[in-house]
Amino acid sequence: MALTDLSHRFEGESVGRALELVGERWTLLIMREAFFGVQRFGQLARNLGIPRPTLSSRLRTLVDTGLLDRVPYSRDPERHEYRLTDAGRELFGAIVVLMRWGDEHLPNADGPPIVLRHQTCGKPIDARLVCAHCGDEITARNVTPEAGPGFRAKQAAPDNSRPPERRSPGQP
Repeated sequence: MALTDLSHRFEGESVGRALELVGERWTLLIMREAFFGVQRFGQLARNLGIPRPTLSSRLRTLVDTGLLDRVPYSRDPERHEYRLTDAGRELFGAIVVLMRWGDEHLPNADGPPIVLRHQTCGKPIDARLVCAHCGDEITARNVTPEAGPGFRAKQAAPDNSRPPERRSPGQP
């Protein structure tokens, strides 16, 4: 059976759509802080050193897209906390894999700045992707991309590589 060539871009691609939402630096850092229990605007601003208008904008986007809930904790003055939703919690694995990659490929001379410890066994975690069916580690070398039910080939873009023809003055 011949493999379908999926090396080209296609409409609705999951990674591209996800990056539209969380691919901006501050967004992932806000989510990281939320995973570590930070819920209040002031603490997020202090921990990240993020400009307040930028933080407001990113939090609004995260709430609007369902990754965080905005929950009041004070009425006078009105204040809110930002809590992870189920969809937001599902990003944890992506953040952990990015941490592991950063620790491995952009190492700090003194070692990892943050170590995640598994509460059940007490050991530091070493995040790896594994197959839910057989338990083998998943790498780019041992998976095969296949067109899924949502696959739609992207329409070819017009060829704009040639400059438009120049016309003489008065020529239609």
